[in-house]
Amino acid sequence: MKQASAPPPDATALTVRALPGLKEIGAQAWDACALSPETLAAGDETYNPFVTHAFLSALEESGCVSRRTGWLPVHVVVEREGKLLAAAPCYLKSHSQGEYVFDHGWADAFERAGGSYYPKLQVSVPFTPVTGPRFLIAPGTDPNEATAGLVAGLRALRGEVEASSIHVTFMREAEWERAGAAGFLKRTDQQFHWENDGYSSFDGFLEALSSRKRKTIKRERRDALAPGITIEHLTGPDLTEAVWDAFYGFYMDTGARKWGRPYLNRRFFSLLTERMADRILLIMAKREGRYIAGAINMIGDTALYGRNWGCVEDHPFLHFEVCYYQAIEFAIARGLKRVEAGAQGEHKLARGYRPVLMHSAHDIADPSLRKAVADYLQRERAHVAEAVDVLDTLTPFRRGTPDEQA
Repeated sequence: MKQASAPPPDATALTVRALPGLKEIGAQAWDACALSPETLAAGDETYNPFVTHAFLSALEESGCVSRRTGWLPVHVVVEREGKLLAAAPCYLKSHSQGEYVFDHGWADAFERAGGSYYPKLQVSVPFTPVTGPRFLIAPGTDPNEATAGLVAGLRALRGEVEASSIHVTFMREAEWERAGAAGFLKRTDQQFHWENDGYSSFDGFLEALSSRKRKTIKRERRDALAPGITIEHLTGPDLTEAVWDAFYGFYMDTGARKWGRPYLNRRFFSLLTERMADRILLIMAKREGRYIAGAINMIGDTALYGRNWGCVEDHPFLHFEVCYYQAIEFAIARGLKRVEAGAQGEHKLARGYRPVLMHSAHDIADPSLRKAVADYLQRERAHVAEAVDVLDTLTPFRRGTPDEQA
């Protein structure tokens, strides 16, 4: 693909390019942007594992993202005199799979009206419904200038490759506001996160719940391990190839049943371990000397990010134990502020996870489609806000009166 180049308004000294992969840029330069104070300033993160060069390049080198899989890398970068000022992880998409912000209805409506929705541009971390920075800004760079450069580059690239639209998903709220000011349509959704309110132990967390909910969780944990199941936390040097072979079997089984074709291949996990083993937590369940279930998590400086789960034996409540309760225990022990357990799942409410807003921004070229989507998003945002308010009343935490605490 040709490189797209366009100077943003009032910033002719900047050069904006689209690069066909992270091999075109060094890890040090990329991570300087991904982990800079300017990139992370608006939130509580000091490190987001998913936007690092190590994570994104593992996806590319393993072949999980490629033209063949419908995720062609076209990363947009802003430079001045050869120095990287900003970057956006961007992909040319030929479908809407692996994104978790659903636009299938938009695509269907546009194509029934005679339009071509694909290809489209996706600014995101593939297969990863985790909020994080999407406009990566070098230290000392003005965020507004960097955003203007990235938006100009994305729009120029959209025209060059004849894409219908640009989608920036699971972005930080401050970026969302800047994108809206640049003319992007603003969308919200919800997830469920567990918040660490200074708990010293899992029992301390349980004490914050109503008596009935506390008893339910204790029973679930007891029943999950009743068949002689033990739990292991594996990270760093514990992540052997044999362990990954076992986990990958779980992942493939779950992925094949849920999606038809799992997104990640076996090599990806080996590459990830080579590059960031200390940022990976595998929570594995074992019975009679054999691993039977497991979940992969990524470790940030302030949060634990739950990603994929799978099993080869079905046991009541084992999914809750491995994915939710063990994650909470790990977060408390590490002093992490929260656990983000992935997309969807109102069943997480009863396990102490609260509803939170997710943000995405969308720039659609066709005026008619843009108008229809803008109208839809206005109504959707109101519905999501109302749903979050309602769901927040359904959490298991103790309230003011003895009856409410029971």
